[in-house]
Amino acid sequence: MKDNKKTYWKGIEQLSNDPEFVKKAESEFPEFLPTGNGEGEGSTRRDFLKLMGFGVAAVSLAACEAPVRKAIPYVNKPVDVDPGIPNYYASTYASGGDYCSIVVKTREGRPIKIEGNKLSKITQGGTSAQVDASVLSLYDNERLRGPKAGDKNTDWETLDKEVMTKLGSIAAQGGAIRIVSNTVLSPTTKKVISDFQAKYPTTEHVAYDPISSEGMLAANESSFGKRAIPSYDFSKADVIVSFTADFLGTWISPIEFTKQYSKTRKLNDGKKTMSRHYQFESNLSLTGSNADYRTMIKPSDEGKAVAALYNAVAAKTGGSSVSGAGKYPNIDKAAADLLKAKGKSIVVSGSNNEGVQTLVNGINSMLSNYGKTIDLDKHANFRQGNASAMDKFITDAKGGQVAAVVFYNCNPVYNHTRGGELKAALAKVSLKVSTSDRPDETAVACDYIAPDHHYLESWNDAEPKKGSYSLAQPTITPIFKTRQAQDSFLTWSGASKDYYTYLRDTWRSTMPVSGSFDMYWDKALYNGVVEVESEEQQTFEFAGDVNSAARSATSMNAADLELAVYTKVGIGDGTQANNPWLQEMPDPITKATWDNYLTVSQSWATANGVKAFEGKANMVNLTAGGKTVKLPVVIQPGQAPGTVGLAVGYGRTNAGKVADGRGVDAYPILVGGAAKVEVLDEQYQVAQTQTHQTYMGRETVIQESVLSKYQKDPSAGRYHPHVSTWQEESGETSPGNLSLWKGHKYKNHHWGLAIDLNSCTGCSACHVACQSENNIPVVGRDEVIMRRDMHWMRIDRYYSSASVDNYEAMEVAAENPEVTFQPMMCQHCNNAPCETVCPVAATTHSTEGLNQMTYNRCIGTRYCANNCPYKVRRFNWFKYHDNSQFEDVNTAMSNDLGKMVLNPDVTVRSRGVMEKCSLCVQRIQYGKLEAKKEGRRPNDGDINTACASACPADAIVFGDMNDKESRIYKMLKIEDTEKADYIIEKEIGEPRAYHVLEEIGVKPNVTYLTKIRNKEESEA
Repeated sequence: MKDNKKTYWKGIEQLSNDPEFVKKAESEFPEFLPTGNGEGEGSTRRDFLKLMGFGVAAVSLAACEAPVRKAIPYVNKPVDVDPGIPNYYASTYASGGDYCSIVVKTREGRPIKIEGNKLSKITQGGTSAQVDASVLSLYDNERLRGPKAGDKNTDWETLDKEVMTKLGSIAAQGGAIRIVSNTVLSPTTKKVISDFQAKYPTTEHVAYDPISSEGMLAANESSFGKRAIPSYDFSKADVIVSFTADFLGTWISPIEFTKQYSKTRKLNDGKKTMSRHYQFESNLSLTGSNADYRTMIKPSDEGKAVAALYNAVAAKTGGSSVSGAGKYPNIDKAAADLLKAKGKSIVVSGSNNEGVQTLVNGINSMLSNYGKTIDLDKHANFRQGNASAMDKFITDAKGGQVAAVVFYNCNPVYNHTRGGELKAALAKVSLKVSTSDRPDETAVACDYIAPDHHYLESWNDAEPKKGSYSLAQPTITPIFKTRQAQDSFLTWSGASKDYYTYLRDTWRSTMPVSGSFDMYWDKALYNGVVEVESEEQQTFEFAGDVNSAARSATSMNAADLELAVYTKVGIGDGTQANNPWLQEMPDPITKATWDNYLTVSQSWATANGVKAFEGKANMVNLTAGGKTVKLPVVIQPGQAPGTVGLAVGYGRTNAGKVADGRGVDAYPILVGGAAKVEVLDEQYQVAQTQTHQTYMGRETVIQESVLSKYQKDPSAGRYHPHVSTWQEESGETSPGNLSLWKGHKYKNHHWGLAIDLNSCTGCSACHVACQSENNIPVVGRDEVIMRRDMHWMRIDRYYSSASVDNYEAMEVAAENPEVTFQPMMCQHCNNAPCETVCPVAATTHSTEGLNQMTYNRCIGTRYCANNCPYKVRRFNWFKYHDNSQFEDVNTAMSNDLGKMVLNPDVTVRSRGVMEKCSLCVQRIQYGKLEAKKEGRRPNDGDINTACASACPADAIVFGDMNDKESRIYKMLKIEDTEKADYIIEKEIGEPRAYHVLEEIGVKPNVTYLTKIRNKEESEA
């Protein structure tokens, strides 16, 4: 890569070449002893002897420690359950306004894995980290076992009698009754609530969203006369401009948007164009990290920047300018590109300011985007919350004007900015009921808790978009004595039907059924989704008052330091904060786990004397919105100068052992604004993985170029290992071609992966899918700090900038670097370095190209990990699944209930063995056996790895490289060249294809496609 002028780095400590970082990186393995208390440096002779005892005696006996489990046959076997055979059920994930159509894999009646439903026109088979992890929440030991009256257990008959008596009395006296919920996507549930209102006429339904979209709803109502979120189609956009909208990570419908966006970023022989993406934001978001042009702005600048873009577009389309606009880099360039792509562009904003959203509507209208890339007719239902109605409810409750309230699966005491006021006001409400599945912050303040089923135990429907429906069906008998919330509402309404019957009857009467309804219903359940086309097509004309909007949009006062509150990809709004898979998932940007922190820029850190190494930095007091919280800082490249960032979803007090007490609650200061930060002497170590498994200066890891160069030369950015002059002249073999192996001839299958760096957004859906599929344990914060994370698949996040040769250049590089994400798993090398050093042949090469692990043969020498250039092998220090030492962080999996999520097709590893990616060999074997039973070879697509299946960007392609009809064969343009009797070499013809660390000659079966950015050559 001698022609590449860039410097690539994973973290500030690597960029600055921090001596402590170099010391730990060069030691290859952290030599801390397994104390399990988060501290381990300074080992003694006694420690050494303990380690030897652990490494030799305990590890050698690891196989003997595996528990004996007896198989108990069925007395009466269920008709639809066959031991060893999975069942699949189409269902729906709907949490507030978050939505995904899914397929649930069950084994012996236990849901164990969630996949995307490819029949959905919205999510198109994609998932997210939160969707994948939601199966573990089903087995959360913190869920309530049954109804409660106050802090005491009760039964459903008693609860129903008391609640109905009080509701009837309150309604008879004209007392106000409120049902409070997040966005409800289910039309049938809304009908149930209407029946409840008919029974108790003083009832009002109040919906709110923790992250409100009120500004957009209000702007669309004033601009077009329709209070709704439009449907966006990023796949039709040649130019995308986003102001703080993290549409690939957390904004509105990220799974859907990622699927669309990735289609505009793919390149091949038939497509040599890609979208151009501009991002304006304060915090470095997942979307900003994928942008071609990213401009840092403060929160107070957003309205001014939108106004500037409005004026730039208006000047070329005959519109009048608005006041209050500022001057910002890339605004004119973005406007010029938008004008070239009229009708094929999208402008979006994550602001909750109605004025900002009205200006955005005006820009899209001038660009003729409505009806093309933006559809208000087939609107989305993802965010329906009415912020003003929720504020009125809290005010009324404080004034004693609310007599009864039912909190339907929501937690406003925690996730509303006025949650503290509401908690105090509930003392004035005579009847308070929660349907939460656990005694959360709101439920513990209620008189009754009527716990709802988990969604995987429930019947339901959803209408995520106008005319698009999906069904949810139970995939397991309810584990506890819970009851579906809709059944509770029906019971309290005096209805005689259960919700399943009610749901069927509603569909029978409202859906356009021709023929037998039973057949229609069965097909709908089987497919999971139903599309109902609307005959009427509405058109909308923009009628917003842009001058008034501009005054509102640009009215935010600037401050020297401003707080930008954001939502994390993994933890989200905090609903699933007690899920250890999500807590331990490294954040795609900071690579931090288990912690909440304040992100600051490198320039701010330098000015305030803050220095970080592997997450260890100063604690600070943050004051904003009249609140003060204490938390650690993380130096985050790309953080806008004059801003600090804080995530919501933490600071839980009644979520469960995993979440309680972690981080600080950002909801009371959700509005952000002016901030003050006081640096304390106290230090804290954030559990980060960003510089674990470093390559220490090796090249050819990331290869990239720009679109204009690619269009001239498809191999642009493709750097080949250096060959010296004497080798070229003499014809000598390059060092990379030397091998201890004779080679491998794959006569049957040859499995491989192809990963398109242009499509990968870093969303981490693949990461959690891998953990779910392969029984990968959670180890906890202390173990992550000691670099013992067990993830088989990691998403390496690389920053890149101009070459750095001094401290001043380092500071500049850290301000706003480019970002590349690279999924990294076992590369399944044909010349595998691990296989040559294992003294017991625990790691071997299969006849189908897989690097295999025989766990009960491994004695834990770790030679293989030492010899692995990709650092993808994991040593299992403890019995993480069983050890009570990790119960606090692994409560959902360290008990018999949590173990129900384990995949029986994958060995649960005992301590003392190495483990790593197997390319989901259990799926490969199952697919081959199914094809064999049908007397055929597996077809392309019959077998897929968990990571490739989950990827909403279709960035990972798995297949048989011997199958000339497979996607991977065609994608890589493979040609088989026979080198000798014992080997067939795969010649890859795709110009963008490369292998990581190609120069060392290990010949992986995982291939990457170069990253191409759509920016000018002079700016690359």
